Amino acid sequence: MKKTLLRLIVLVAAAVAASLGPSTLAKVIEVPPPAMSLAEESQAARDARMGWWREARFGMFIHWGVYSVAAGEWNGAPTKGAGEWIMNDMKIPGNDYGQLLHRFNPVHFDAQKWVHIAQAAGMKYIVITTKHHDGFCLFDSKFTDYDVMSTPFKRDIMRELSDAARQNGLKIGWYHSIMDWHDPDAQREETFATYEWRMRAQVSELLSNYGEIGVMWFDGEWIKQWNDQRGRNLYMLCRTLGPNVIVNNRVGKQRAGMSGFSKTGGFTGDYATPEQEIPQTVPPGLDWETCMTMNNTWGFKRDDNNWKSTTTLIRHLIEIASKGGNFLLNVGPTGEGDIPDASVERLQAMGRWMSVNGESIHGTTASPFNFPLSFGRCTQKPFDAAQGRPGKLYLHVLSWPGDRRITVPVRNTATKAYLLAQRDTPLQMQSKSEGIVIELPEKMPDPDATVIALEITGAPEVIAPAAAAATAPASPLKSTTRSGGTRPSTTAMRLSATTRTTPP
Repeated sequence: MKKTLLRLIVLVAAAVAASLGPSTLAKVIEVPPPAMSLAEESQAARDARMGWWREARFGMFIHWGVYSVAAGEWNGAPTKGAGEWIMNDMKIPGNDYGQLLHRFNPVHFDAQKWVHIAQAAGMKYIVITTKHHDGFCLFDSKFTDYDVMSTPFKRDIMRELSDAARQNGLKIGWYHSIMDWHDPDAQREETFATYEWRMRAQVSELLSNYGEIGVMWFDGEWIKQWNDQRGRNLYMLCRTLGPNVIVNNRVGKQRAGMSGFSKTGGFTGDYATPEQEIPQTVPPGLDWETCMTMNNTWGFKRDDNNWKSTTTLIRHLIEIASKGGNFLLNVGPTGEGDIPDASVERLQAMGRWMSVNGESIHGTTASPFNFPLSFGRCTQKPFDAAQGRPGKLYLHVLSWPGDRRITVPVRNTATKAYLLAQRDTPLQMQSKSEGIVIELPEKMPDPDATVIALEITGAPEVIAPAAAAATAPASPLKSTTRSGGTRPSTTAMRLSATTRTTPP
């Protein structure tokens, strides 16, 4: 095949480098010397690099590969696990699983269509699986024949999707698995350095051949061969090739289970990655992102129809933004290249809500209130005296009060309150000792979540409640949907917990 000779040369070079030790191995990948250490980036530089990501708040995750052709079934038997884990869970031999390569021909794939679906939903970035744990690559790699160019499709999907994303103003990000079930060198400690060289080479391709990349989203770091030093080296490779790229914390070894936060107080990487859950509390100033499925599984699985409702998904987005996080919501396209209709319908509904209320999500920061609000959630945009911009509190009303009043516990002077759906109709307000009381219309305009913008002078001056009064309202976000994860789980999803044991 066209890459066989080159791959043989690469394998020989990798083997020689591995035999010479880690320092030589690091030099085999031809990149400039690291421009910084992990500790050298100033807060201002970090804020500038993270700025677009913090502004975005909402992105699309895409799990797609040859497992999408299997659609959760092998030889007539359905897998009990997630679609993308079928090779592992059904113990399919590599040669048999590899035959899916010859069936991957997604003739319906349309990069522009996918991007437009994401954009219409209010999403600002896309992260797609360049390689999942099964080792199949959706891009044209010089370091393997187990890629999209060896399928009947023979088109570099990453090229088409990255171009389409940029043309429409979205950032593109790459998911890349650290583990690899297909590569025999990845299975043993004595040959892992050889595999690591190839994996680093593919990361170099992804960061060198497709223009500026917004995010490198690693996964599979729980394998025993991976360690913190390898994670730091990989992080520095990414930042050397893409100085502005943002790297998730799964590049290192410090993730504390599915909560995605660090188990030691610090981690390699730029943000934490809770999976299938929304944390109850978040440390101040931490960058984090919840990734979640719409049903149970990440990759396409034909018989998985356990879909979350639109209301649930909208309220998840609100809950996450109110805690200063991002929401990376997954779609699992079919083997033919279609995003399932059920996913599209939900994204379209979210887009309709975002078209009215998007300013309460994009560019906002966490709620100033560290205690529950009786009516729902809050996000904010800060007061800016230099720009003459008032402070705004966005009040997401999730249950309409019987007396049609909500109290916002701040001492500030309020200048204006209005529904985002009715901007030209001011709401009546009163300043009281307990805060600003806003009079609401008789009926809740949007049962998914009605948003009120409250303009105030200065930064929020919060009125803390008495301890006895600080009782949480019933959560509007409860769900009985099972957690699918990038690693299957039968555990019921906990929307306000930070524990889960199965890795992705």
